[in-house]
Amino acid sequence: MTGSDAARDRILEILAESRVLCVATLRPDGWPQATLVGYLSDGLSLYFAVARDSQKLANIARDPRISIAVGRQGAQGAHVHGLSMAATAAEVADPDEVRRLNALILERYPEQAVFAPRGHSIAVVKATPQLISLIDADGPEDQPLLFRLEPETGTLRREDG
Repeated sequence: MTGSDAARDRILEILAESRVLCVATLRPDGWPQATLVGYLSDGLSLYFAVARDSQKLANIARDPRISIAVGRQGAQGAHVHGLSMAATAAEVADPDEVRRLNALILERYPEQAVFAPRGHSIAVVKATPQLISLIDADGPEDQPLLFRLEPETGTLRREDG
């Protein structure tokens, strides 16, 4: 795959294929903590809800750097299609943004519950990718492609070639 437009399209396609990702944060003792969460993608931005009293939210508040993995194995069993991301995470504090995200959830997944925090028990977190590794293996020789997301322009720049 060449070209940042084709890569962006494939990344967005992979994000649309799944509704669960693995997010890893760093615990206070330095050990990574990886958990599965449901998510919503809006372009390359990812959103997920966590309990306000969770270790995950405490980890993010202390160190906003997270790692994300999402993907699947192809029908033939050998093909892997997925993403690995280095991202920064921040709580979504704007109620209007939460309402916008709820409208997106209802549009895409009408059967899904919305990000509707009751009181202060739930936090919505936005993950903004910095580096994206695209794993789109159709053969044994295929290698991951690494891209950097330029924050000012939102464009992808190939890092490894």
